[in-house]
Amino acid sequence: MFKEKNIFHFACLVATTFCFSQVPKKSLTTKFSEEKITIDGKFNESVWENTAIATDFFMIAPDNGKPELKERKTEVKVVYNNDAIYIAAKLYDNEPTKIRRELTTRDNFVSADHFGVFINGYNDGQQEFRFFVSAAGVQQDILYTDANGEDSSWDAIWNSQVAITDYGWAVEMKIPYAAIRFSSESKQTWGLNFYREIFRDRFQYTWNLIDNKISSESNQAGILEGIENIKTPTRLFLIPYISQYINANDYTKAKGEFKGGLDIKYGINDAFTLDAILVPDFGQAAFDKVVLNLGPFEQQFNENRPFFTEGTDLFNKGNIFYSRRIGGRPSLRGSELNAKLQADEEAVEIPGKVNLLNALKISGRTKGGLGIGVLNAVTEKTYADITNTTTGNTRREVIEPLANFNILVLDQRFRKNSSVSFINTNVTRNQEFRDANVSALVFDLNTKKNTYNLNGGFKYSYINEYGDKKDKKGYNTDLYFGDTSGKIRYGIGGQYVSDNYDPNDLGINFQNHYQAYYGNASYRILKPSKKFNSFSTNINYYTEFDNRTGRIQEHSVNLNYNSVNKKNNYFGFGFNGRPTDVYDFYTPRSADQRKYVTQPKRFGGNIFISTNYAKKFAIDFNPFMNYLNEKGRKNYGVFFAPRYRFSDRFALVYEFSFDRQNNDKGFLTTDGTNTIFARRDVISYSNSISGKYSLNNVMNFNLVVRKYWSYVNNHQYYLLLNNGDLLDGVSITDNNNENFATWNLDLSYTWWFAPGSQLSVLYRNNSFLSDYGTDFSRSLTKTANNLINHEKLDHILSISIRYFIDYNSTKNWFSKK
Repeated sequence: MFKEKNIFHFACLVATTFCFSQVPKKSLTTKFSEEKITIDGKFNESVWENTAIATDFFMIAPDNGKPELKERKTEVKVVYNNDAIYIAAKLYDNEPTKIRRELTTRDNFVSADHFGVFINGYNDGQQEFRFFVSAAGVQQDILYTDANGEDSSWDAIWNSQVAITDYGWAVEMKIPYAAIRFSSESKQTWGLNFYREIFRDRFQYTWNLIDNKISSESNQAGILEGIENIKTPTRLFLIPYISQYINANDYTKAKGEFKGGLDIKYGINDAFTLDAILVPDFGQAAFDKVVLNLGPFEQQFNENRPFFTEGTDLFNKGNIFYSRRIGGRPSLRGSELNAKLQADEEAVEIPGKVNLLNALKISGRTKGGLGIGVLNAVTEKTYADITNTTTGNTRREVIEPLANFNILVLDQRFRKNSSVSFINTNVTRNQEFRDANVSALVFDLNTKKNTYNLNGGFKYSYINEYGDKKDKKGYNTDLYFGDTSGKIRYGIGGQYVSDNYDPNDLGINFQNHYQAYYGNASYRILKPSKKFNSFSTNINYYTEFDNRTGRIQEHSVNLNYNSVNKKNNYFGFGFNGRPTDVYDFYTPRSADQRKYVTQPKRFGGNIFISTNYAKKFAIDFNPFMNYLNEKGRKNYGVFFAPRYRFSDRFALVYEFSFDRQNNDKGFLTTDGTNTIFARRDVISYSNSISGKYSLNNVMNFNLVVRKYWSYVNNHQYYLLLNNGDLLDGVSITDNNNENFATWNLDLSYTWWFAPGSQLSVLYRNNSFLSDYGTDFSRSLTKTANNLINHEKLDHILSISIRYFIDYNSTKNWFSKK
């Protein structure tokens, strides 16, 4: 709920748990306004004069339950009409010159005071639409659920204005009904809460107390009454866009590309919304942070495409949806593609991703609490270019057919804090390619007072292979019980995953054929002490067994300590250990995952320090060390990130990470019969700089630079034996060392020139190095110079304009004509 601007802020929210009996819910009555309200932060309209006031806020952190000071009181009023609800807030401060007002991009407050309103149109304690405004006028909107926390990728269209006054500061907000969801009842009762943070002291308040001994936040909102017989307008919004791209590098001629498309948002009724994208353009999405991946599983990337991040909490139920599959890598690649080639053929051009043609999603919730979500996307038929090396003839091979991706969610909420959900994902591909279907039934049950939780589920996957390949069926089931309130909390759980469970056509899953058992216990202080604002410690235990052999796959214990002192500096440390040898069935990469390698005992620890971000200068520092029970085998590294705020407009953050694995033993190659491992050193460096310069609260320049470098030195080779041991003495004369590096730079300018409308200009350059089996330099400087050599850099300049059109406004245009 509270922006999670940094790790010690999060620790403050989670760990400061205070034992108050739950107070009765506050109630506020609003009134209808026939007067036109101008959003200017001045409250000049007469309707504000006789409107009920919400005041007497309570601190939620660090001293949970403490009433707000009189000289820092907060007063909020709410009125409504047929278009929107309006909020007017006066935030008193006896030291107005100390109000923090850092400017930044939308959805990122950094160092600023802010005010928020939380709205639950169904008053069911399950989901809140949260709207925030900083003292600098920067907006942030969040979709919150107790199950998934805050989703800041959700964006709504609304208006706000702030004003610095002699008593503190003021906020005025207009939240259209199109930005929220509510029932069709003539008389509305909404869940409502207000939030305030005084950033210089890291004090956080809410109108209705959020008791931190209770894990559920949304169940602790107050009540808004008085909204009656509203006649909401048609919710139809069109967002057309145009984009121009110029691509250039040193080895091809610069070329331009023009794109245009349309986003549609339509309110089927007050509870359900349809979102659609026609001819999508994600060319300005953030770049992926690629690393050298030596493990048996693919690297999982964040979703950076707005359509697949905004308001998708319903589709994340059951954790079987990984949106990067849509428009991801083609199905036919690597050895499977090579099997399609003749002896004298080679693939000369293989697209790395599949283009998305269109996508839509429908989501909402009925009066009875049934949430319904449907997402559907279509990707285009994709080819690889094949050349005959003897004749020179070319042909095309289909590597991904026309494909349809679909997900359906039914989520029934009840008792304001529990839910049962059914989820189905389906991938249908044309031609000689496999189809896939996964279904899940999951539940999340809480006691009436939110003191205990029981959750779990059953998931079933079915892969319909083409031709002679055998279809696959598998399942995944889990159960967890936990104490979720008070000083001491605990939980126990278990999971069973069958051999052929495979949700990976539209989900992501790394392991199967195992059963796991786990538990945790934690302790936290209830209110600030003389030395700490918050303090907590927890212990976690996890053990995992292979279903087929009964061998132990993983066995770990970790102990963690977290604290925030009176100066709001975070300090934590942890110890971790694997007290027994374990058997790894995944790293050997055998076709049936029957081979295994023995992994030795391990123990290690880490320290984390994060100084107060309210200061101009702050540092994050995180060293770690792990020892394995083999001679000379260890892993150590450090993360170091200083940041400096030069002014409310300009700030920079530098991040450096170093990771070294000495005498690691990892997979090298296999011929299907013999599996070769290597004793190796793996060294990785990452340097990044992020910065922003804000002209005002709607215009920003942003810079992101990342340079990553990792290399592998192999020293000795082993044959993997059937008992999981490694036999020394394998002679390999080839150079199998590896060198991998990437460079990314994004420099952007964004201007929100009207609500929902944006102009963005992005200059991007990138390059990468990948050397295998050759000699390469171990110099950081030389590697960096090679990466940013003009012969290797790709350059992209793009300009994109998106314009928000409200159907109701267009009616006015035509009526005037």
